[in-house]
Amino acid sequence: MPSDPIGFEKHDHGSCISVGIAAAEAHCLAEGLRFTPVRRKALEILLQEHRALGAYEMLDRLRDAGFGSQPPVAYRALEFLVANGFAHKIERLNAFIACAHPGANHSPAFMICRLCDSVAEAQSSPARGAIGEAARATGFRIERTVVEAEGICPACADKADA
Repeated sequence: MPSDPIGFEKHDHGSCISVGIAAAEAHCLAEGLRFTPVRRKALEILLQEHRALGAYEMLDRLRDAGFGSQPPVAYRALEFLVANGFAHKIERLNAFIACAHPGANHSPAFMICRLCDSVAEAQSSPARGAIGEAARATGFRIERTVVEAEGICPACADKADA
């Protein structure tokens, strides 16, 4: 599985969308889950850019695509995507982002730009770091971690330096 952060480097977003949708389709088919049109559209919206979107922004985009204007429409789609590993919730922003490693069991670490709200997803190894040592010392078993770091992305840093 790739360990390089995904989100700050220039790349083909079209590929992100097609790979993400294909992974979701395959997972849903294998697990007998319904990948409904609204869930598909919500994932496409998240995959369009590496920026976290709040539920109400998602609702606006879904409404514009013809999927209704009631908040449960967005919340149910986002809940499904998170529950099945296609998206993550960024607690710091109270927003959602498509998973950069769909279908993989991993502990993501998010680098959040405080200027443009872009987000890069990288791998973290909490069991090997200080938190893992603290957990072992107390007999605690880590089941899930979310690492969120705030700073300035390369594009914003370049603009500030110019």
